[in-house]
Amino acid sequence: MAILTPLEDALAGMTDAARALAGRERVRLAVTGLSRAGKTVFLTSLVANLLAAGQGGNTLPALAAASGNRLKGARLVPPGIESTPRFDASAHLEALAADPPRWPERTEDLSTLEISLDLAPASWLGQARGWVAGERRVTLELLDYPGEWLLDLPMLDQSYDDWSRETLVRLRQGRRAAAAEDFLNFVDALPPGARDDEALARQGFRLYRAALLRCRDDLGFRFLQPGRALNPGPRGEAPLLWFFPLPGGSQGELGRLLARRHSAYLADQRSAFFEPFFRRFRRQAVLVDALGALHAGEEAFDDTAAALSAIAGSLRRGGGWLNLLTGQGVQHVGFAATKADHVPEGQRKALVGLLGDLVGRDTAGAGGATTSVHAIAALRCTQDDMARVDGRDVQAVRGVLLDGGRSARIYPGEVPDRRPDHAFWSHGEFRMPVFRPPRLTGDGQAGMPHLGLDRMLASLIGDLL
Repeated sequence: MAILTPLEDALAGMTDAARALAGRERVRLAVTGLSRAGKTVFLTSLVANLLAAGQGGNTLPALAAASGNRLKGARLVPPGIESTPRFDASAHLEALAADPPRWPERTEDLSTLEISLDLAPASWLGQARGWVAGERRVTLELLDYPGEWLLDLPMLDQSYDDWSRETLVRLRQGRRAAAAEDFLNFVDALPPGARDDEALARQGFRLYRAALLRCRDDLGFRFLQPGRALNPGPRGEAPLLWFFPLPGGSQGELGRLLARRHSAYLADQRSAFFEPFFRRFRRQAVLVDALGALHAGEEAFDDTAAALSAIAGSLRRGGGWLNLLTGQGVQHVGFAATKADHVPEGQRKALVGLLGDLVGRDTAGAGGATTSVHAIAALRCTQDDMARVDGRDVQAVRGVLLDGGRSARIYPGEVPDRRPDHAFWSHGEFRMPVFRPPRLTGDGQAGMPHLGLDRMLASLIGDLL
């Protein structure tokens, strides 16, 4: 099993330090988020705007200021012999430059991409170092991975019995219970100490996965585990994935079989993903469709809050003395409420407050990851406007609807800056329309219009540049 040892971690930290001394640093940024939060568009915009900034464009002003306006060039690093798939930024830019423009396909697999950034020295000492080692160059390594996998983080600290108990409690509540009715009837009908029959185990897993899919696709819930049950990734569905929660936990033959698979699944996620990839990326961007959660109803909103709280807690606990000694592990996590262009400017501060309330206000303890909260639109699709509602003028947004291609003025309602009370949802659910992306010119060579992307990047990596 390819678990990284403390020595390997230490050697990796020493390698990074040696690169820095030679003016050839490597900055690692992982991008993930809850499903359908816009990870692919975020990464595409990041790449396009960095490349344009390297050509002198003023596409990321806050990042430029944070780095002392020292960016002199940017280029994509050509692929080598990597075994990890490459993030296809060019294909995504082509989709946005098409006529009519199309939204890129969503993230289904792990992928990476590297951008080489040429920077002017920051000081007389840096200039002297540049005279010896050449122009300072930073390689920005990006990691894109499915948001469903992020929900496996809280599982790493749980036994099968604890995970079963907590998962079943959630499934039996409110609208989840109806979505999971077939699965709950199945597990409740199992006799105590059920035998470890493989057909029984496969049936239980199929019913459980169907319940998770209904919770995600029909109800907008996000706290759904394990992540690979929803998105198996390129390796497909393996036997270690065929487990589900049991009321009796690991009691009986079937319970012990499922507990072994639960343990094997977590070990596999550690060795195949969290250890070789996740730990080496010291900065994390976590994207959240906070507006979508708000509009999906009270239960979906609280489910998103529970998911984010669990994720944030896991990331904050990811530090510790070993990471301090080896220089590895997540150091800073930037949470972003995406689709900030779906609300007018006057409500974006409230959107930041709402996400902060979802994530939790705590900062990290000693050795843990610090957090920041942002509101962004990686690709701006609307312009601010005014509308007349119930005899009064209100701030609104205007954009081109994806369905039909007509221009529409939308008033999304008032965004609360924290979890609203029960009465907020008594008026029924609001469905925000999907806007068509603006068509990019020159295949994105001039960058992509955005809101707040530069400020988030300045917070995440500005100090490293």
